[in-house]
Amino acid sequence: MAYEAWIGREEERRERICRSVVGAMAATLDLERAPQSGEPLPPGWQWLFFNPVVRRSELGIDGHPRLGGFLPPIELPRRMWAGSRIRYLSDLPIEAQATRRSRILKIENKAGKRSSLTFVTVEHIISCEGTPCISEEQDIVYRDAAAAARAVPERYDGVPHWSRRFEPDTTLLFRYSALTFNGHRIHYDQAYAQNDEGYPGLVVHGPLTATLLQGLAVERAAGRALARFDFRGVTPLFVGREVRLEGREAEDGSLALWARGPEGELAMSATAAFR
Repeated sequence: MAYEAWIGREEERRERICRSVVGAMAATLDLERAPQSGEPLPPGWQWLFFNPVVRRSELGIDGHPRLGGFLPPIELPRRMWAGSRIRYLSDLPIEAQATRRSRILKIENKAGKRSSLTFVTVEHIISCEGTPCISEEQDIVYRDAAAAARAVPERYDGVPHWSRRFEPDTTLLFRYSALTFNGHRIHYDQAYAQNDEGYPGLVVHGPLTATLLQGLAVERAAGRALARFDFRGVTPLFVGREVRLEGREAEDGSLALWARGPEGELAMSATAAFR
């Protein structure tokens, strides 16, 4: 099926960057202090906003909104957020009214090692009072049911300059799903994740891992503001299993960052640059 008619399709959402949502995210991440009204929204926290609110009767069996609408009705059954290229252009203040304009940039069919893949790239631009604050190109991958859970882990032996360990639990995943209004059952329904999608356990949200890596980047930035963050998901992370968030500084002052699972498998790779 051809999907050319969806290329260039646009939608717009408006939302207040609500302090109560920001406070709930800070509690979810176990931060001692929540950002306050008028302060910049931390990187990655924009994903708490502008999410589609879909009636329960309009969800698919996986908990995602049914195919079609703004995104094309790709026939492959499994959808995952494969990665993004993000530019932070200006501060997005908490409690500000903001607008996100989205546009489908391209749709590509690719042959993977074990199955066919379709990539949909969506551009999101978040603005406040007419000033662009965040620009993101987001890649969504569609694949067949069997291939979604059988990716071969890729070990990563990079030597980090710093490393942080944590173990995601079910409460973290539940809260993040609630904050992002994400109904995908692989994050909270263990029987579905194991029996229907073939995962060994509940899957950690890719954008949650990317948010944690951005937080780590900001900590290492020595007062510099994050200007660019690109990430690519490689293999899933699972609840109850140790995760290592790691990174090292490049000669040009940018950071290489990654997340590894308990066996050293690469889960996500990223780069961060500052201004």
